Amino acid sequence: MTTDAAARGDLDGLVAVVTGGASGIGAAIAAALHAAGARVAVLDRDPSSADPRFAAVAADVSDRSGVERAISEVADRFGRIDILVNNAGVGAQGDIAANDDDEWARVLSINVTGIARVTAAALPWLRRSPAAAICNTSSIAATAGLPRRALYSASKGAVLSLTRAMAADHLREGIRVNAVNPGTADTPWVARLLDGAPDPAAERAALEARQPHGRLVTADEVAGAVLYLVSPRSGSTTGTCIEVDGGMSALRLRPSAS
Repeated sequence: MTTDAAARGDLDGLVAVVTGGASGIGAAIAAALHAAGARVAVLDRDPSSADPRFAAVAADVSDRSGVERAISEVADRFGRIDILVNNAGVGAQGDIAANDDDEWARVLSINVTGIARVTAAALPWLRRSPAAAICNTSSIAATAGLPRRALYSASKGAVLSLTRAMAADHLREGIRVNAVNPGTADTPWVARLLDGAPDPAAERAALEARQPHGRLVTADEVAGAVLYLVSPRSGSTTGTCIEVDGGMSALRLRPSAS
């Protein structure tokens, strides 16, 4: 995020919870919220690598009772919850026949129902906040057909629809709900995918080439969009998404002459 945005202290006095906040995009989001003045709690299956500036709580979003305990721990520590970033998620590869029923259930439980579990636990606190905001992490896979991403795309499409439904349900309670749709980002998960490819350099080049700006998205760029969406300055923004994808979702550039 930019230093001028951080200096404004947009989030001074607010408490933010970031799921999946110990690494990758989640860690960048937590850092951006902290720089803007928020007190941050990170929920993660393995919080050991979380930034020591933040409260780190072990939580598996596929476990409702564990989520409820984690949210209660955050609320007891800070006395409030104002911002919730539902970022925890897992990937999946393959066409429609590639994953069995157990894998479909696992991915949907984490990527979709996990949002419902965490949000339901945080709702009583968000309803008390004067600046309540939720941001869900969806994906370019929600709006563009990507090869060998059937299960992942289904889960992220559900996140986008769920975001709009949540926004409608909670608008009159003073809770704004939005989403970010990142393109392929330079994260540890993508790095692991590349490491497993027959030709990692060629695979990386292909991922970069399919995004119109010719490179992977950075975690900090996604964090900047989240910061905008949860800021009280964005009080008229709800039920929408910001695509952080180098133009992949909307642009149709002519091939380069080079």
